[in-house]
Amino acid sequence: MKKLKINGHGHILPEPNEVPQFMKDKKLFSIDEDRKFMRQGDWSRPITDPSFFFKEKLEWMDHYKVDHAVMLNLSQVYCNGWSREDARDAIRWQNDFNASVQERRPDKFTCGFVVQPLYIDDALKEIDRCVNELGMRLLCLPTHFMNENEEWLSVADESVYPIFELANKYGLAIEIHPYDGQKMVKLKDVYWRFHLVWMMAQTADTLHFYTLKDFVHRYPNIRTCFAHGCMLGQANYGRRLQGFDGRPDLFEEAIDPRCSLGHPNLFFDTLVHDSYTLQLLKTRVGSSQIVAGLDDPYPLGEMEGVKNSYPGRVIDFAVEAAIITQQESDEIWYDNVLRWLGKSSV
Repeated sequence: MKKLKINGHGHILPEPNEVPQFMKDKKLFSIDEDRKFMRQGDWSRPITDPSFFFKEKLEWMDHYKVDHAVMLNLSQVYCNGWSREDARDAIRWQNDFNASVQERRPDKFTCGFVVQPLYIDDALKEIDRCVNELGMRLLCLPTHFMNENEEWLSVADESVYPIFELANKYGLAIEIHPYDGQKMVKLKDVYWRFHLVWMMAQTADTLHFYTLKDFVHRYPNIRTCFAHGCMLGQANYGRRLQGFDGRPDLFEEAIDPRCSLGHPNLFFDTLVHDSYTLQLLKTRVGSSQIVAGLDDPYPLGEMEGVKNSYPGRVIDFAVEAAIITQQESDEIWYDNVLRWLGKSSV
């Protein structure tokens, strides 16, 4: 019997009237009434597909035969550099919205919740609330966050250990996703460089710390997925080993990155854009650690209307090129996603 298809990396927006007034008044985040743009401060981004929204998302999933989808949090509301009050209120709203999506159609959606690592006490309280009151089991974290000294830290920093300890207590799934690259790197924002290059570097950087600090063994009850296949992290693996072996004086108390390679609690999604990068991912970590991820409805996701693109394109092409088998494809779409989420079924 054909396996169900679960998209492990999707996004959803609230309707304009679902964004609270304080978010609009403070220009923290809003959506135009005609649903054509999302806005934040002086920044805006076109809403490029109707499937950003609940009703149309269900129709899109039905059309492309996606049976279930994991909805991550809004990267625009990671709250880096925000006041404690604004971060607390915005995160609570965002998590309540995602919980409402999951509650409306639990057969179709599993939704994540987010916290801001800078405000550690608030973050721990929000994890408790989301798990125990909202029934959410997927914690979304940014690759990096800004501390009180306006320094950028990887989310694998020691100051964030209490978040991982609580996630480990609850046995949560975790998604690590990049954003805010233009705030971290002092380069002009041209040719979409922060989405096309620097997001990949951010994810690779946090994988670097995640493995050196041995998170997979330190927190054995969590299952962590890195967005976009952590593609630069896969390509950079040999260089990391060369550095670890060649300059041991720089890696005191660090764990050999080899110890995490292919670990059953470390996952990567398929949104790598070409089948040969997927082949490298399979070679590095094994097909069992790969989960389907479409990053819909963003134009950097597998979306129709973008040249040669459609939902599931990389996986389909990998089967055609004999990079993965049909059985591995089925497992990437279903079994592996369930293992990451800690579910037996959807």
